[in-house]
Amino acid sequence: MQERSSVGELVKQLRRELDRYSPGGKLPSSRSLVERYRVSPVTVSRALGQLAAEGLVVTRPGAGAFRAEPRGGAAPSGDTSWQEVALSADGAADLVPRSVDASGVTVSLAAPPPGVVEFNGGYLHPSLQPERAMAAALSRAGRRPGAWGRPPMEGLVELREWFARSIGGQVTAAGVLIAAGGQSALTTALRALAPPGAPVLVESPTYPGMLAIARAAGLRPVPVPVDPDGVRPALLADAFRATGARVFVCQPLFQNPTGAVLAPERRGEVLRIAREAGAFVVEDDFVRRLVHEDAGPLPSPLAADDPDGVVVHVCSLTKATSPSFRVSALAAHGPVLERLRAIQVVDTFFVPRPLQEAALELVGSPAWPRHLRAISAELKSRRDAMTAALRLRLPELSLPHIPSGGYHLWLRLPDGTDESALAAAALRAGVAITPGRPYFSAESSAPHARLSFAAVAGSGEIAEGVRRLRVACDEVLPG
Repeated sequence: MQERSSVGELVKQLRRELDRYSPGGKLPSSRSLVERYRVSPVTVSRALGQLAAEGLVVTRPGAGAFRAEPRGGAAPSGDTSWQEVALSADGAADLVPRSVDASGVTVSLAAPPPGVVEFNGGYLHPSLQPERAMAAALSRAGRRPGAWGRPPMEGLVELREWFARSIGGQVTAAGVLIAAGGQSALTTALRALAPPGAPVLVESPTYPGMLAIARAAGLRPVPVPVDPDGVRPALLADAFRATGARVFVCQPLFQNPTGAVLAPERRGEVLRIAREAGAFVVEDDFVRRLVHEDAGPLPSPLAADDPDGVVVHVCSLTKATSPSFRVSALAAHGPVLERLRAIQVVDTFFVPRPLQEAALELVGSPAWPRHLRAISAELKSRRDAMTAALRLRLPELSLPHIPSGGYHLWLRLPDGTDESALAAAALRAGVAITPGRPYFSAESSAPHARLSFAAVAGSGEIAEGVRRLRVACDEVLPG
């Protein structure tokens, strides 16, 4: 966070000083800027990059940075009003009109303003990412024979074998496809399994990105409530009977946002209910590698206990590494695998081979298990720090479940709380939070908020973020 703030301050300083230089004039060297402003070379590089993106500076490798020439007159903007008619007519004949809304996804992707504590992030803070191990893996991958050639469309067989082993059961490399991140894999799965206009059963609450995928495909999400033991089987069976749905999407392990783990006695029930309905279960196993060190043995994926091909399994390396390390797997059994493969090939051709080779290098290195042990300990420490700070400063916010995996807490807000008003007040106080409403596909029964403890710098920032949230709650919560 301090680095981000330093970049912003240096950008302001340099922007003010640009008038000293003629268009095309050379700016001081990076070394001079480091010495003058007492910042790191990385800060200087990022500040110049931002000015270049704004069109104020031109950087030339080996020569330095120069003030950009003034831009000519703005080009005519044209008339795009015709698009309103074209886009509104796009789904006029659809049974369920498509709704392309990325707001539930961008809230965890967009970087907050400098100085804001990031309780809304969906990825590990850079200090938790295995940056050295990833860099080394990418360097080694680039030197592998054939690393820059065309990979098999299904993915490198060695990587598919690694994912198959991590899933377990009867899953083999032949039943695994390599995809470009979990979001891409979920998109492929829903497109393969449900035609436009069809209902799709989802947990309630659930991941907003999955709801966005379904609606963009013209599907109709139907909520099935979860409790601390995961989805409720009786309600799942009712939903299948009432809707005729042929797909149920779930997160059996550390569910987003509740953190629930599907209870052992419910696992077989869920598969049996789906099998009797002639339906697929899409298992989004998104944070298995973000388990906390006090979790104990984890249940195996549903796919490992599924000989009948009910489960389409999705898992990814992204959450445990970096948002840019987008390597995931789709696993299935039976004729559906060919449909998944065909849709993925049409959409993306294949995942770039250098990235697949880098994934193999990373998970095969001694640094990988060390990294997983380190984040397991750190995430538990951060979870405990956030839980303690909330109980001390915000006892009126309820924590119905404290998970032993994942990267966030799900808070029940007092009745009558305006979630949007609280999020806005929190941002004014210097902390970004995620309102609960986007996690529900229908009306929510109560106000909620989700707080991430993985995207911040450490426990000190967690304490400061909760202190700022207290200020926002004093402004907004019903008295």
